[in-house]
Amino acid sequence: MPVQSLRARPTVRPGGRPSQLTLVWLRRLLVIGAAIALTAFAAREMWLVLGSGKPTALQGIVLVLFVVLFAWIALSFSSAVCGFLRLLAGPDRRLGIAPDGPPPMPGVKTALLMPTYNEDPSRVMAGLQAIHESLAAAGALERFDIFILSDTTQPEIWVAEEAAFLALRERTGDHGRIFYRRRAKNTERKAGNIADWVRRWGDAYPQMLVLDADSVMEADTILRLADAMERHPDVGLIQTLPIIAGGNTLFARMQQFAGRVYGPLIAEGIAWWHGAEGNYWGHNAIIRTRAFADAAGLPELHGRKPFGGHIMSHDFVEAALMRRAGWAIHMVPWLRGTYEESPPSLMDLAIRDRRWCQGNLQHASVLPARGLHWVSRLHLLTGIGSYITAPIWLLFLVMGVVLAIQARFIRPEYFPAGPSLFPDWPVVDPVRAMWVFIGTMALLLAPKLMAWFALLFHARDRRGSGGAIRAFLSILVETLVAGLLAPVTMLTQSVDVVGILLGRDSGWNAQRRDDGSLPLGQVARLYWRHTLFGLAFGGAAWLVSPYLALWMSPVVLGLALAIPLAALTARRDIGVGLRRLGLLLTPEERETPVVLARARQLQQELTAAAPEPDVLRLFREPALLEAHRGMLPPPRRPRLDPLDTALLLGLARLEEAESLAEATRLPRAELAAVLADARGLRRLEALAAGGA
Repeated sequence: MPVQSLRARPTVRPGGRPSQLTLVWLRRLLVIGAAIALTAFAAREMWLVLGSGKPTALQGIVLVLFVVLFAWIALSFSSAVCGFLRLLAGPDRRLGIAPDGPPPMPGVKTALLMPTYNEDPSRVMAGLQAIHESLAAAGALERFDIFILSDTTQPEIWVAEEAAFLALRERTGDHGRIFYRRRAKNTERKAGNIADWVRRWGDAYPQMLVLDADSVMEADTILRLADAMERHPDVGLIQTLPIIAGGNTLFARMQQFAGRVYGPLIAEGIAWWHGAEGNYWGHNAIIRTRAFADAAGLPELHGRKPFGGHIMSHDFVEAALMRRAGWAIHMVPWLRGTYEESPPSLMDLAIRDRRWCQGNLQHASVLPARGLHWVSRLHLLTGIGSYITAPIWLLFLVMGVVLAIQARFIRPEYFPAGPSLFPDWPVVDPVRAMWVFIGTMALLLAPKLMAWFALLFHARDRRGSGGAIRAFLSILVETLVAGLLAPVTMLTQSVDVVGILLGRDSGWNAQRRDDGSLPLGQVARLYWRHTLFGLAFGGAAWLVSPYLALWMSPVVLGLALAIPLAALTARRDIGVGLRRLGLLLTPEERETPVVLARARQLQQELTAAAPEPDVLRLFREPALLEAHRGMLPPPRRPRLDPLDTALLLGLARLEEAESLAEATRLPRAELAAVLADARGLRRLEALAAGGA
């Protein structure tokens, strides 16, 4: 898996261009052309709103910011319209993938990869066992091997993972197709985890299906993906549309409902015009191993963190590099049966967003890479824009208020220097401004109405969402609460962007996936600045005019109520209460898929039976200790491998330890290092046996 150069001319696979859709250029012309036309019209209207043909510098800034933001909205709208038409027409069965009928049986072996990093082992093993049982019921087990690829750094979770892996093998009775590997050094994080597997074992598997810690997939879906990849030798990657499920808090249920109702429309639209230049979302996708190995070795970016170093948001870049090498990248949003979870609260979303923000901003260094397809560059630009638009929106709002303050308190210059027959009257057209606002909001909200209308034509989805009326009420609830949360997220992301640009690294932490609640005091410490900014912003608008304050009230209200909004949306009782009322429902709740129900049942059972994670467990269970010893990484090669400072310090401290309890209180990195070393393990065993 060679590291790719972003500057050198890429090597393109033999065999010509990858599979394309019919008249894909025309599809792109329609979507992008419509977005450009809408933006041009809106820019003209905004120009007229601002008055004469001689705008001030401040008006010019407001106009430019408006055009950038509106172009983003217009492209999303035109793509969503295409997605709406695709939903009405039915699945396009790209690559011969049918969403119904008996699934085909692939002829080659596929590896199912489960990367994990400090995750709850019960959740990971429950999902894998549910997938394993689904494949067994389909009679397809011999076509698949499962790899648990651990990058876990917490010693107690590592030991729990090994115990859970052994238990999974025992429960399934499958010792020959389920494997576990932990990396001693999680270099390059998830991307490095997958790359390590490719270099060590990838040659034995023509295809690999990458999962996430919360992923669950039906055998039917897996078999259709594996068969399609096998039948189309020019395809490098096929991305599914994961359905969010399992949410209980109000915030998670909003995300779940929005993803289930609006998600297919958005995904169908982008799949329709992206064609063979699709994107990769990092999980729940099948990949041709040879294509990935040959083309997707990620380089180190030049410079210091947060922009330099390894690529954090690796999936977009891997898809772009594979497409650059001549492999097709497809999305099949109509193929269901693939599930994931969402963050349970606004606070958890902000933590994940901070990491994604840094990773996406890194894509600025990848954009100039030689040989990228222009649609791949658009994917990278879109990833950057998904975070840059937040500070642009904030700046647009602030400039708008400053412009109003200027008009209210600064006397205009009616007679500029030089000869003039008529005075220069400053003009702002309030009626036209109102229509520009209405038009912008219409483009933002129309995809939601289109998704609801499309829902009416699919009986199962309509019933599963509570019926037409309850689904519409759910859209109103989601839109109202999401609208209040939007300015809070805007300010959070703006601060993140500024912090990253100033060189602050986001780090990488495991996600919370169940309970999103936090003590109110902690929520207040996180969001008091949002409240203060909202009150100051509203006060400035009120000083100008009560009408301006009313105009800005949705933004001001969301920011001023940031603390109670964040706290209330993280509560389970509110989310469960709305579910009892039939609101924010999804079809997967009304008729839970078998594999998803099984995964939840197993997780409850395993969580209830699992002991508290504890390193000492390793020395209480001889079978676990023996398995752990057998999975140790190879020892360091003198003068070839670098010295491990944590290991050296840990071994030195172990020699001074007088008991096993004292030894297990080593710093986390040192304890993990000695647990991964034969000498350290022997010393710990001696302490466990009572030796000095």
